[in-house]
Amino acid sequence: MEQLNGQKKIFGFVDGILIRNIILTIVTIIIFLAGVLAYGILLNQREIPLEQAMLDKGFTSLDDVSILIDRKKFTLELYEGNVLIKSYRASFGRNLSDKKKLATDGATPVGEYKVCEIFPQHKYYKFIKINYPNLDDASEALRKGIITQREFNKLKFEFYYSDCTSEDTALGGNIGIHGIGRLNFFFKNLPFVFNWTDGSIALSNENIDELISVIKVGTKIVIR
Repeated sequence: MEQLNGQKKIFGFVDGILIRNIILTIVTIIIFLAGVLAYGILLNQREIPLEQAMLDKGFTSLDDVSILIDRKKFTLELYEGNVLIKSYRASFGRNLSDKKKLATDGATPVGEYKVCEIFPQHKYYKFIKINYPNLDDASEALRKGIITQREFNKLKFEFYYSDCTSEDTALGGNIGIHGIGRLNFFFKNLPFVFNWTDGSIALSNENIDELISVIKVGTKIVIR
């Protein structure tokens, strides 16, 4: 009986240590995440609003807007003519390699595009759709046998005579610039870039609002 009681005490002591270690680990993780978010919030406080950035460059309005997106620098830059107005931090597709021009590759495409439609409501807050696939994407896909001649002809016609191109080929579509949505506070305050989209470009909800205030259907977008 004494031996049994002794074993129970030992097991109880061990269980107590395990529970304490688990609690300490959870508390440490919470403190770490809180510190990361606090640092990210401090970094974001340095960002000036678009209106102030425009005034700093001598503009009260923007009439010749274009966007340059750099996947290696994780940036989206807003230009008025040749003048850089503001640079935003951007996230991209989960697959950071060059897009293989397939609907399921999870990569952000590279090329010259334009805004073809703007959605003021979207599951990721708001969505600025681009005309992917463009004629270059379609031509490359035809050479590689990814799409048929008939599909190419359809995409070519849409490229010249429609704002957006079809999404019903192996190239996919529905690519653009969108917000973060419900998790905006958490993701926008991460002090590092986390690529999580299916191929689109993600900015904070607030930054999407700024872009939509100055772009329009037809705005040029270059992704490199």
